[in-house]
Amino acid sequence: MNETAFKVLEILENGQNSISGEEISKKLDITRSAVWKCINELKSLGYEIESSRAEGYRIISSSEKLLPHEVSKYLKTDFIGKNISYFQSTPSTTWIAKDLCNKEDPDDLNGTVIIAEEQTGGTGRLGRAWFSPEGGIWVTIILKPDIPIDRLFFVTMAGSIAVARAVRRLYGIGALIKWPNDIYIGDKKLSGILLELAAEADQIHYCLLGIGIDANIKTDQFQSGLRTPITSITEEMGHDINRAELLAVILKEFERRYLLIEDGEYDSIVREWKSLSLTIEKRVKITTPRRTFEGEAIDIDEYGALIIKKDNGMIEKVISGDCTPI
Repeated sequence: MNETAFKVLEILENGQNSISGEEISKKLDITRSAVWKCINELKSLGYEIESSRAEGYRIISSSEKLLPHEVSKYLKTDFIGKNISYFQSTPSTTWIAKDLCNKEDPDDLNGTVIIAEEQTGGTGRLGRAWFSPEGGIWVTIILKPDIPIDRLFFVTMAGSIAVARAVRRLYGIGALIKWPNDIYIGDKKLSGILLELAAEADQIHYCLLGIGIDANIKTDQFQSGLRTPITSITEEMGHDINRAELLAVILKEFERRYLLIEDGEYDSIVREWKSLSLTIEKRVKITTPRRTFEGEAIDIDEYGALIIKKDNGMIEKVISGDCTPI
């Protein structure tokens, strides 16, 4: 949305009644033709605007797209999401974020959020393809955390907690976290969290927290034969939800826990993660590139590794791999 169209939108949103194109043109010192072009641009972005020769323009409803302006209406953060870059379609929000970090100082980008309505090349853990159609929430948050590199897993934990808490708070849905970073409703996956970083020795240049949520998506859009059953908020609620509100609440929930991590409050993050865990105290199957085994997930350690009590009584820590409740 260009700056002039944004100013026209503000005028429409702040007005209680219809406003003429002539009045808008005078307020902004632009031509009537420019006003008309801005109105058409706003309509193309999903804003429903009523036009009348006698009365002028009146906004009927806001856009359902994840436009920065719409997210900002609900945003109550100090720095996360204060800068938002929006794309209708992109191969990957993470690719966009990486490109930004390579061109600009990551310190200046801390808290920047990249949003796409659609990803054509989205990926999840282990490089697996992630179907990212319109209607979902596909974002990457650029971060410059002031923490030891071996504590980065807590950033992922904060992301998964934030999604679970926001979904529970807004919709009363019992979202839980499956180790290491997936959000489930029952036995169906709703969301995935992925953290990538650029670091040298013990210095973190930046990290990128990717969040993908099946929000307003019909599950029949997904291909059959998926490894994991999928659900969406639309499927669970029976209707579409306000994605901008959900994203804003997630960013707020995440920021609060991210600041705790930077203050070294790791124990509080672990306690909350455990309270939302779908994995702890469950029998699970662990699959790694080298082997598969079963046991009881009894805890996570201070670095986020899953502690498994195997059937032979031996204790083993799992740093990465697939974990499936059985």
